[in-house]
Amino acid sequence: MGQSYRELIAWQKAMNFVMDVYGATRLFPRDEVYALASQGQARFSSSEFHYFLSCARGALVEVETQLIIAQNLKYVTPDHGQRLLDKAAELGRILNDLISSIKPAA
Repeated sequence: MGQSYRELIAWQKAMNFVMDVYGATRLFPRDEVYALASQGQARFSSSEFHYFLSCARGALVEVETQLIIAQNLKYVTPDHGQRLLDKAAELGRILNDLISSIKPAA
């Protein structure tokens, strides 16, 4: 793993997705807005990186669920919500491919 995490397409797309989600939450009612936790990647072994990517995939699924709830509560328009869900799906595919490409230490 000689490259910086910032060079990973998955990280770049995740950062773009985070900005979109932050933009969407500005439209939420004040009592529904919670701080979003930041995460980073500075893992040194394949096992650690694989684990981190698996956690990131789980977090993405949680965000997708929250986006669906936001759509159902009409905090975002159906079109805006679908655009965010489409970006989440693309990011999920990229994460899945990256996870598949990393072999954790046995």
